[in-house]
Amino acid sequence: MTLEALTVGRVGVDLYPEQSGVPLAEVRTFAKSLGGTATNVAVAAARLGRRTAVLTKVGADGFGDYVRTALRGFGVSPDHVGTAPELRTPVVFCALDPPEDPPLLFYREPLAPDLSLTERDVPWDVVEAVPLLWVTGTGVCAEPARGTQREILRRRDRRTHTVLDLDYRPMFWPDEGTARAEIGALLEHVTVAVGNRTEAEIAVGTAEPAEAAKRMLERGVELAVIKQGGDGVYVATREGAWTVSPRSVDVVCALGAGDGFGGALVHGLLSGWEPPRIAAYANAAGAIVASRLACADAMPTADEIERTLAS
Repeated sequence: MTLEALTVGRVGVDLYPEQSGVPLAEVRTFAKSLGGTATNVAVAAARLGRRTAVLTKVGADGFGDYVRTALRGFGVSPDHVGTAPELRTPVVFCALDPPEDPPLLFYREPLAPDLSLTERDVPWDVVEAVPLLWVTGTGVCAEPARGTQREILRRRDRRTHTVLDLDYRPMFWPDEGTARAEIGALLEHVTVAVGNRTEAEIAVGTAEPAEAAKRMLERGVELAVIKQGGDGVYVATREGAWTVSPRSVDVVCALGAGDGFGGALVHGLLSGWEPPRIAAYANAAGAIVASRLACADAMPTADEIERTLAS
């Protein structure tokens, strides 16, 4: 299989409560699902017909086996999922209270396998040739993954499309200043940057969408995408800027909406669409995911997105 997109970064097992509107202390049962931002993006793009793979690592345990099986089930290649025998596959507990911003409890200590990624784990021929490469801000929160992702971007040499998902999670960083420096530096090596307003402020020092996008473009980014939740999406290139209105949905779990957005963004970029169309399509995908439970299992098909756009 010739890959169209390679995502690099987090993978794990998400445990979602089967009772909504209650704190974790009152949850009785959980449902298991594949998780991790980079992984969910690959799944979302595969659901739209793209040939995808994830470059990551898992532990030598049953959850690691589950990750590989689940990826195959979603049509995502597990060929670049390595094993860190001394570490455990991460688990994340989610509480649907509130559903718009579910609190997360991460178990990634002492080090998540995906952060143990070294240069020996990287398929360099794929990195240099794949039509779309997706990296994340979390990928530089710790060594050895930090140095590995830097080298990935150096060898990628800002080929089209090289996408940075800002993906700022405060609990993964020692302090905000370190995150600002490390994530901000990645902008010099990518063609597309995508994140919400909080993540934009970390990367470029402002949460105001137009100014944040302007600063990203000044760093050499070709397309800046600022997700604004209930205010829609702001996208900008050197040729212009557009705001796409939000879509109203009854939110069940907003946790995977950004990843559904990301997978649709991948699809739009590979399709060669104009920025406004990409943003509208990705916005619809994210809204669909927010109306469902779980992340990977909630990713929409192309028909579902088109029906949402037509409604």
